Amino acid sequence: MPWKTAAAASPAESSVPYTALPAVYPQNVIVLPYYRPHRPSPTLLFLRRCSAFTAVVLLLSAALFFLYPSDPEITVVRVGLNHIQVHSSPKLTLDVSLSLTVKVRNPDFFSLDYDYLSVSIGYRGRQLGVVRSIGGTVKARGSSYVDAALNLNGLEFFLDAFYLLEDLAKGVVPFDTTTTISGDLGLLFFEIPIEGKVSCDVYLSTSNQTVVRQNCYPV
Repeated sequence: MPWKTAAAASPAESSVPYTALPAVYPQNVIVLPYYRPHRPSPTLLFLRRCSAFTAVVLLLSAALFFLYPSDPEITVVRVGLNHIQVHSSPKLTLDVSLSLTVKVRNPDFFSLDYDYLSVSIGYRGRQLGVVRSIGGTVKARGSSYVDAALNLNGLEFFLDAFYLLEDLAKGVVPFDTTTTISGDLGLLFFEIPIEGKVSCDVYLSTSNQTVVRQNCYPV
């Protein structure tokens, strides 16, 4: 029996819709290696740590330099002789009256509260008397002037009588004065005791009642 060849169905007669295949484009795939973060060498780490440590030390040193309390600076700006008188009877005595103007400078960044300012007078290494003035306050990085009067009457000389007679014959009597300030520096919540001192060699004329010369230096 002869075979009959079935005719191909036309597109219009097909029951399955025809969909075109998508076009295939060539794709390139890039494979990246695993990234490991770069670690600095041990030498570089050591240098960095040294630099950070040095910076911290410098900052602390600077803070300590500016905040560390310093003693007040005392300067005798004026020494005035009110009078000097010698009494030879019934015994050798001396009356001396001095007026001093002292400049107190506070170099710190905190205020200074001083309790007193004392002035002592001596002759050839022997202290003759002391006078104290009332306290006060010196502001931070500021200065204050304090007046002090030193009046000593009836000073007796035994061991130094020979030297005193010799100085009186010359017309100039050398004295030494020591000015001391004592107080507290208010550093945050702390009170730090500080003290300043200055000594002066003062030469007084017995003839014209004046100060011939003076030489002051910190102690």
